Amino acid sequence: MIEAGRDRGLWNPAVEMLAPEALRELQLDRLMRQLRYNYEHSPVHRSKFEEAGALPEDIRSFADFARIPVMTKDEHRRVQEQSLREHGSPSALFGCAPPEEIVRINATSGTTGMPTLYTLTAHDVAVVNEMHARKYWRCGIRPGHTMIQALSLSMFTGGLPLSQGIMHLGACVVPVGIEGGTRRVLDMIALTRPHAIVATPSFGQYLIEEAPRQTGRPAHELGLRWFFCAGEGGGGDADIRRTLAEGFGAEVYDHTGGGHAFHGISCDHADEVEGAMHFVSGDHCLLELIDPKTRNPIEMSEGAIGEMVFSFLDWRGGPFMRYALGDLLQVWTSPCPCGRPGMRFKILGRTDDMLTVKGMNVYPQAVAGVVARFRPRVTGALRIRLDRPGPAVTPPLRIRIEHGGIEAAAIADLERELLLEFRDSLRVTPVFEWLAPGTLPRESGKIRLIEIEPAPAS
Repeated sequence: MIEAGRDRGLWNPAVEMLAPEALRELQLDRLMRQLRYNYEHSPVHRSKFEEAGALPEDIRSFADFARIPVMTKDEHRRVQEQSLREHGSPSALFGCAPPEEIVRINATSGTTGMPTLYTLTAHDVAVVNEMHARKYWRCGIRPGHTMIQALSLSMFTGGLPLSQGIMHLGACVVPVGIEGGTRRVLDMIALTRPHAIVATPSFGQYLIEEAPRQTGRPAHELGLRWFFCAGEGGGGDADIRRTLAEGFGAEVYDHTGGGHAFHGISCDHADEVEGAMHFVSGDHCLLELIDPKTRNPIEMSEGAIGEMVFSFLDWRGGPFMRYALGDLLQVWTSPCPCGRPGMRFKILGRTDDMLTVKGMNVYPQAVAGVVARFRPRVTGALRIRLDRPGPAVTPPLRIRIEHGGIEAAAIADLERELLLEFRDSLRVTPVFEWLAPGTLPRESGKIRLIEIEPAPAS
């Protein structure tokens, strides 16, 4: 039963305040039931047990569960294609619930390949709504507040699911989406006077640039009290958060989780805890870390870093089981200064986005974070230019970057400062290609920071 009253600090304190030991007991109980369900209803999940030489009843601990092979997004795509060919349905092999129980299909954005699908029953939709409510309630969103949804609405996991979650909390959502462009978002802000906006950090930075041009007023006069980062990296970077906070005059929170069971949100002490997010869905999602190369388990201890693997608990439609999205996580298990419960995590980058320059690992979002420290002498827009896909980069690392409208002499001074910062922070010495403000596209809801140079015509 959800506690009544608007002044409580947590949406569902009875679950969110569970002691770690009690949460682990709940997770194991739900995991064992989920594994039996997966085995009985999905050929793909059953094949994972067969590969491990195990049956569901053999899994009696989390260590036993680690014997089950990991599934990747590439494997998921192959299963979808096979399922379509052989059964005329993308979820016949992976999904568990019968078609008559599926009420929604969501998809990833597809920026790294064919979109992968999430199939949900009404029960699963209720789980997702609960997770969104937990996140926004922690940040102060209450019934009576209005939120502009400025992410892609389409099939994206953060589209309709996020809007429904806001409604479940009791707040009002304006699902304008990003498809209509910047002008429509600004028009709807003026018309509906929202208290909060949900958007990618890159679109937020673009709104800061465009608001004076398109409305005649700076972004901090739009009346937004909260800016929620989603859909791409950046919200975990202190300099990008500071840019958004100052530009909008708003509290800035980073959060993750769309139409599935993995959800987290940052807190008021984000700068003190390296931009980490509180994991709020431990009762519906089991989180693990593995070594990206060996696939061996990594202990979930203070400061541990590894590739994220997650499993849905109490999920009916298409439950993910030891699924790896390719995200590299760092976790913290000590109490947070904010006093709120939950293990904390930070997404450091995608394993398939990581670049290696002279032996140094460089993540695109870390590059964006360094550049953001130099606003307003830069706009913050950039692209990393490669002659072939990574991770290995032939030195030097080339970065196309927009200056903020400064003169050539000032650009030379800025470049010297940037080079020092890159050497100190990332241990690389890039080469910059300077562009005029507004050169790089901004309209995309999810910007890819890496671009591959076209091969020369033969």
